[in-house]
Amino acid sequence: MPSSRSGDALGVAAACPPVRVIRARRWFATIVGMMDTLASLSDSLADLVAEAAPSVVQVQGRRRPASGVVFDTDAVLTTGRAIGRDNGLRVRTGDDRTIDAELAGWDPATHLAVLRAPGLGAAVASPSAGRARVGHFVLAVGRSWSNALTSTLGTIAVIGGPLPTGRGRSIEQVIRTSAPMHRGFAGGALLDTAGRVLGIATAAEIRGLGVVIPAGIAWTTARDILERGQVKRGWLGIAAQAVRLGDAQRGDDGPDTALLVIGVTPASPAESAGLLVGDLVTSVDGVAIDSVDRLLETLSGDRVGRTVPVGMLRGGRATEVSVTVGERPGP
Repeated sequence: MPSSRSGDALGVAAACPPVRVIRARRWFATIVGMMDTLASLSDSLADLVAEAAPSVVQVQGRRRPASGVVFDTDAVLTTGRAIGRDNGLRVRTGDDRTIDAELAGWDPATHLAVLRAPGLGAAVASPSAGRARVGHFVLAVGRSWSNALTSTLGTIAVIGGPLPTGRGRSIEQVIRTSAPMHRGFAGGALLDTAGRVLGIATAAEIRGLGVVIPAGIAWTTARDILERGQVKRGWLGIAAQAVRLGDAQRGDDGPDTALLVIGVTPASPAESAGLLVGDLVTSVDGVAIDSVDRLLETLSGDRVGRTVPVGMLRGGRATEVSVTVGERPGP
C-alpha cells in the first residue's frame, strides 16, 4: 500500500504541469504577440502610403514617365532630369486625370523643377517638421510607368553634403537611403513614419544608395521658382582659389584651408566692404569656407540681401568685416 508521503508527491506532480508545457505556452504567446505587432505595423505603413498617394503624381515629358509631388494647389515639384524638356508636359493624377502642364522654372544646382498644372486640385503634400536621423525608417513613394502607386521601405543610411553638381554648384545636404528605387521614383516622395515628406527622390545613386534632396531645401527652392522663376544665388564679387594655410596662419584651432582673394569686382559687395586682393577668407556667417563651391553654397537662399560677417586673415592677423550679400544674375 503506498505511503501518504508518496501520495502527496503524486498529487503535487499531477497538479503542476511540466516545465516544458509552461515554456511552450509562453513561446506560443510570444509568437502570437509578434505576429499581431507585425500585422499592425504592416497596416500602419500601408495606411501612410495610401494617405500620401493623392499628393504623388506622374509627370510625363520627353523621357519615360517619372513622379512628382504636389507642392501647391496647381503646382508640382519634380526633377528637371525626369521631364527632359520644357514643352508638351503633362501631369497624371492617381485618379487617372491627365492635365497639361508648363514649366515654371528649374534650379540648375539641385535639378529640381516646378510645373504649373492649372486645374490639378490634388491634395498638397506636407513637408516633415522632424529632424532626419541615420537609422530612421523611411518609405519611398512614387508612380510606376503605368501610373500605379509604388512604394519601398528602407532606412536613412547617410546624411551628408555638400554634393557637387557641376559648374561650381552643389546641394548643401543630401539624404541617402537604402529604400530601393527605380527610375520612375525620380521626383517622388520620401516619407517619414508620420507620413510627411522628408525629401524628393532623384534618379541618382551613390554606392547603391538612392539620393534624396531634403524637404527643407526642396520647398525653399520650389517657392523661389514659383515667385521668381529661379533660385536666388548670392554674390560677393570676388575671384578666389582655395589654399592650404601654414602652421603660423592656422594657429592652434584655426582652419586648414581658406580662400585666397585674387580679384575684387569694382562696385561689388566685396569692394564696398573693403575686401582686398591677398585676403584669406576663412568663414562666411559662421560657416567655415574651404572651397569655392562651399562659398557659393553658403551665399545661396535667404542670405541674399542680408549683411553677414566674413572672417578672414589679413597680414597674418584674424579680422572680420560685414558684407551685404548681393544677388548673382542668371542661373
